Amino acid sequence: MSRLHYDVPDELAQKLKEKAESVNMSVSRYLAQLIKRDIQDQWPKDYFDCFGGWRGDHLERPKQGEYEQRMSFD
Repeated sequence: MSRLHYDVPDELAQKLKEKAESVNMSVSRYLAQLIKRDIQDQWPKDYFDCFGGWRGDHLERPKQGEYEQRMSFD
């Protein structure tokens, strides 16, 4: 497992320590959880490759009706 060293302002370090304690975790474990959640892939591999890849019949939008005429509030 890799070790990372970082510098943060004292005020931020205190808030981080308090937040980790509030969820019963060490600061190290809490940070690892935040990082994992932030950088993990959220979509399956090649998920977006299927968009724009329709291979069926040509799709056409049906004719739309006329707009309803309404009285104005003025």
